[in-house]
Amino acid sequence: MTLTKKHKAMLASYGRSFLGAALAAATVGGYDWKIILVAGLSAVVPVAIRALNPNDAAFGLLAKTAEIELDKLAKKTAKKK
Repeated sequence: MTLTKKHKAMLASYGRSFLGAALAAATVGGYDWKIILVAGLSAVVPVAIRALNPNDAAFGLLAKTAEIELDKLAKKTAKKK
């Protein structure tokens, strides 16, 4: 499976959320790995919810549908040339 720009943007968003929360937890609570992991995973939940939102133009289910339709149009245009 090849990562598209959209997939890379989503993974970067997950990574930033996880890293920010994990660093904050480590700074405040010391290096208790359980707390750091739970904080990081908790930060990823809003990003996952965003991906499930069909009205989110960047990452949501609507974006996937739009991407499919744009690919179809691009293929039709390429065939005409």
